[in-house]
Amino acid sequence: MKNTLLVTLALAAISAGTFAAAENVEITLVDELDGKLNSYCLDIKGGGPDVDPADGLQAHTCYSYRGDLGRDQIFDTTQFADHTLYMPQFDVCVALSDLTSGSDIKLEDCDGGALQKIEVSNDGTIRPVDASDLCFTVGNETRHGRNPDHLIRSLSLAECSDDLASVQKWRTRTSDD
Repeated sequence: MKNTLLVTLALAAISAGTFAAAENVEITLVDELDGKLNSYCLDIKGGGPDVDPADGLQAHTCYSYRGDLGRDQIFDTTQFADHTLYMPQFDVCVALSDLTSGSDIKLEDCDGGALQKIEVSNDGTIRPVDASDLCFTVGNETRHGRNPDHLIRSLSLAECSDDLASVQKWRTRTSDD
């Protein structure tokens, strides 16, 4: 009886661990826009060994075309249910500078505050919980990164609109997708 109970508890612990496992994903625009390589992803500004979360987020060519997710584009899906966009490689959360159109999207230590409460919606938009009329929006101007095939666009909050779906609809993707 005691052994059966221990086996049952061990299996329950293993199952619980399996369901709680984090899935690392990139968050990419559904529309590829002018992207040459796998669309645009939420990405930490800067690059290489000098990437600094204090510089905030931008839209940048997704690195998954290389066969793996870029460390400055990885989000942990287990935090989505808590309305948190968490980047485990840097131990930071997405935060908004303000809850108004045009506000910057930055990265900070996770504190669970209102400016870090962000919903990944079923309709493909990413919205502040306390300002659901605003969406993460990619800017119109494209510039090149260090690699000429890598494209960069700004990222900010803007009024959600069906007319802006090409720059406001997102999805997640693993390195296997």
